[in-house]
Amino acid sequence: MVSRRSLLAVPLVAALPLRLAASEPRPAVQWQAPVELARGRGERGLWRQNDSRYDFVDDPAVALARDGAMVVAWVDQARKAVLVQRRDVGGAPSGSPIEVPGNPKAFSWIPRIALAPDAPRTAYLLWQEIIFSGGSHGGEMLFARSTDGGRSFSSASNLSASPGGDGKGRITPEYWHNGSYDLLAAGEGRVWAAWTEYDGPLWIAHSAKGGESFGRPVRVAGGAGQRPARAPALAMARDGAVLLAWTEGDHAEADIQLARSSDGGTFDAPVVVRSPGYSDAPRLAVDRQGVVHLVWGESEGGPFRRQRVLYARSRDGGRRWEAPRTVVGSGAAASIGAGFPSLGLDANGGVVVLAELQEDLRQRPRGLAFAVSTDGGATFAAPQLVPNSRDPGGGFNGSSQGLLVPKLAVNARGDVVVVNSALSEGSHSRVWLVGGRLMR
Repeated sequence: MVSRRSLLAVPLVAALPLRLAASEPRPAVQWQAPVELARGRGERGLWRQNDSRYDFVDDPAVALARDGAMVVAWVDQARKAVLVQRRDVGGAPSGSPIEVPGNPKAFSWIPRIALAPDAPRTAYLLWQEIIFSGGSHGGEMLFARSTDGGRSFSSASNLSASPGGDGKGRITPEYWHNGSYDLLAAGEGRVWAAWTEYDGPLWIAHSAKGGESFGRPVRVAGGAGQRPARAPALAMARDGAVLLAWTEGDHAEADIQLARSSDGGTFDAPVVVRSPGYSDAPRLAVDRQGVVHLVWGESEGGPFRRQRVLYARSRDGGRRWEAPRTVVGSGAAASIGAGFPSLGLDANGGVVVLAELQEDLRQRPRGLAFAVSTDGGATFAAPQLVPNSRDPGGGFNGSSQGLLVPKLAVNARGDVVVVNSALSEGSHSRVWLVGGRLMR
């Protein structure tokens, strides 16, 4: 049992077998060779708050522009810093990594990147800074923006400024993940950030000024007398409504909840997307026809059992949903569990679902699987392994601080980028990407 620590502070387990369905005759994605972004030591000492002896790289994130160029981010724990780098279509660097201004004395964890859809040189960054502000858990939500495509960033602003342990997604009082937040960039300078606190309130903050300033955060769910909210996910409906999905902790049969806001701050009562087990880690995306796509991890018998990834669609902006379907994993018959999905869409009916591979929630994941639909989610091909997604040196998949880490980006023309990290304690750490193109 882990006490007052991140869920992933559990002992390292033996490597998991990676056995999935046989590969299709024609691959769903034409993959390129992997590109290493950073390499470091593998020192992860005992947790002593910001005095911990941490020296490893971790927590990758990626945003993909229309032309295939990308902005990638990761953390260097030795420097307690978020690093950002621009890369071209093939993954070659466009300059050295730059350090985002933050708190040099506090660890920086699990960045999110978003590009403004109508201003691709404008990049937004949200991350969890482990600042202790008087509560039992450290964590504040920091935000910075770039107007030169990620070559430089503004000084960080603190969106949460609370002692509640912001960015933590609680499963039980003893188990949680960091990274419980999301970032949405829309046109005309509109930006939203959503996050949860350790005790469960779910907050959202909105900027109408391209991230120069944000309004006061609004509580959407959680709080006194309610179950803790966990793992928020954001998307924008075709009619301009903001969609916010989340799950609940302290609840063995939690379902995904989804609320809509027409003004970006006041949310309707949530719709519950019902499924038979414990639902976790939702991700949302909306296609050009306005169909809302939703994926999440599902485990029957409570949150610590083997997971599979479920998928559902809504054709009316998130009000009603098709019956969920398994797209990665097949319950008790699966040879390995799959959870903590990422989701990406192209402009031609392509839907890509990425999943972490792990036996159950108490084990470290190793390797990634993906499933592809080329007909807008009506059918999915059998899941396949992402090539080079497993560290040959034996490291487990990052993030070491939680698995609420989107690792996939897909653009309108079908470019695909997967980022991953690995940590082998006492040996090495690394961050890398694998690019590709959807095939038809």
